[in-house]
Amino acid sequence: MQVINTVGRRKTAVARIYMKQGKGDITVNGQELQKYFPTEVLQIILNQPFHLVEQGGQFDVKVNVKGGGIAGQAEAVRLAISRALVEVDAEHRPPLKKEGFLTRDSRMVERKKYGRRKARRRFQFSKR
Repeated sequence: MQVINTVGRRKTAVARIYMKQGKGDITVNGQELQKYFPTEVLQIILNQPFHLVEQGGQFDVKVNVKGGGIAGQAEAVRLAISRALVEVDAEHRPPLKKEGFLTRDSRMVERKKYGRRKARRRFQFSKR
């Protein structure tokens, strides 16, 4: 099997993954998964697509991720892994689609506008 290359995005986080047949090793930016994503919740988010299609421990994944926060990065990696699993086998598409793992979450931070303190928050008004 060749190496499958996909990309996932969430907020400002961009994850590029390289997935190939293997024994389940996941490295993120040169570190092992447990070191880069220390909390168990983030590790579960990352492994959700594998458990959903019962392919856990069958692929080695090398991840390059940058931008955003740690939770956005985990969700970007989840999208990239889901896309790679669909490339491996088209039968994986319906369950992944049903769980929403193939949908790119397009919500971004709203830009700050001039004359405002934040995007929508006005400066404090003083009557006197």
